[in-house]
Amino acid sequence: MNFQEFKHHVFARCEALGVADYELYYQTAESTSVSAYQHEINQFSGALEGGVCFRCISGGRMGYASTECLSAETAQLVVERALDNAACLEAAEPVFLGEGGKVYKELTAPRPELPSAEALVAKVLAVQEQLYAADPGVIDGCTTQGVAERSEIAIYNSRGLDLRDETTLVGLVAGAVVSDGKEMANDYQIALGKLDAIDTESLTKKAVRTALASLGGEPAPTGQYPVVFDPEAMSDLLSAFSSIFSAENVRKGLSRLAGQEGNTVAAPCVTVVDDPAYPGCFLQRSFDAEGSPTFRKEVISAGRLNTLLYDLKNAALAGRETTGNAAKANYDSPVGIRPFTLYLSPGSVTEEELLQKAGNGVYINALGGLHAGANAVSGDFSLQSAGFLLENGVKTARVKSFTVAGNFYDLLKNIVCLADDLTFPGMGTVGAPTTLVQGLTIAGK
Repeated sequence: MNFQEFKHHVFARCEALGVADYELYYQTAESTSVSAYQHEINQFSGALEGGVCFRCISGGRMGYASTECLSAETAQLVVERALDNAACLEAAEPVFLGEGGKVYKELTAPRPELPSAEALVAKVLAVQEQLYAADPGVIDGCTTQGVAERSEIAIYNSRGLDLRDETTLVGLVAGAVVSDGKEMANDYQIALGKLDAIDTESLTKKAVRTALASLGGEPAPTGQYPVVFDPEAMSDLLSAFSSIFSAENVRKGLSRLAGQEGNTVAAPCVTVVDDPAYPGCFLQRSFDAEGSPTFRKEVISAGRLNTLLYDLKNAALAGRETTGNAAKANYDSPVGIRPFTLYLSPGSVTEEELLQKAGNGVYINALGGLHAGANAVSGDFSLQSAGFLLENGVKTARVKSFTVAGNFYDLLKNIVCLADDLTFPGMGTVGAPTTLVQGLTIAGK
């Protein structure tokens, strides 16, 4: 049974039981994953997974039930179980369902054709051979991976919503391991796009080049310096603290941005944008997990906090409109809040000009321990780092095994300059340019 047939059975059961407010959230993904190690395929998997979450309002409470089986029998069961779930809740709190009749942005996301399993296997093996041939310093242990996935999300409810979005993602991962005879280092890089159009030579060379650049070096001298984060490191930092912009986290005391909307929270050069339809992004969405239209918004504009990120519930509690940022980690997950494509807007100077402005300091191109060393509630961070010393605006000696420490809220205020090289590393959902920050502490030798 497909989703369209399933929802009609649900509708009939709701009508029979007198359930007036309800919603079906459908999510499915068809994926193929291939990985290679030591010149051979060591893992292959194909999956078709997903399911339906039904929720309804009963007695002022929101009841949930989910299933992976789409049949007439389970259509009846999810309605009954959701009603039982709602009856078990001890306290009622504000509950909301999306309203129909809204206008949704037409998406322009690229939709590469899903490759065959044979083509994906061949490409993964070819990328591994390119890794080994890229440099004499490459040693055994390199890995490559290919992923192809088509996913669909649909929302149907009793208030006029009947929505569907589809995304397609094809990517290659190159993991290089290198050695200079004294130590080893590794790096991995991701490239997305149509399988035959991905520049695998650039992908493998970047992974190898970055890994080789990690060899050697000593800890940076302890002190306070101007710090330059490369785009990947700054993107990692922004991603680690992106939850501070959630209105739900602010309401629960898990962010220090309470009462700050309309106030200056960052340097004048700082603009932070969430754009669910960012051009070129493969994971665009026209609606959020509640069916609200998504749209581009400047969370921070020239240092001023314009808006937090809201879903229906938290917007109503704050007396505001939703920003279309409701999210579900999976079809059977509760509704939360997250950005879609979040980025720090670029400046107008080149990286070279920014480094000249920095003068003497530290350039960081790798951060570690983000899960343990970054506290999104307080904003404090202390992270293992690697990069280069800056002398008169030029990258010189390699440095590693030092920590950079500070507070993210203060960091936003102490950003001095942003380059024009906005980059979206990894899966392309968080981006940043090269960023110069004052007042951070380096703990090394």
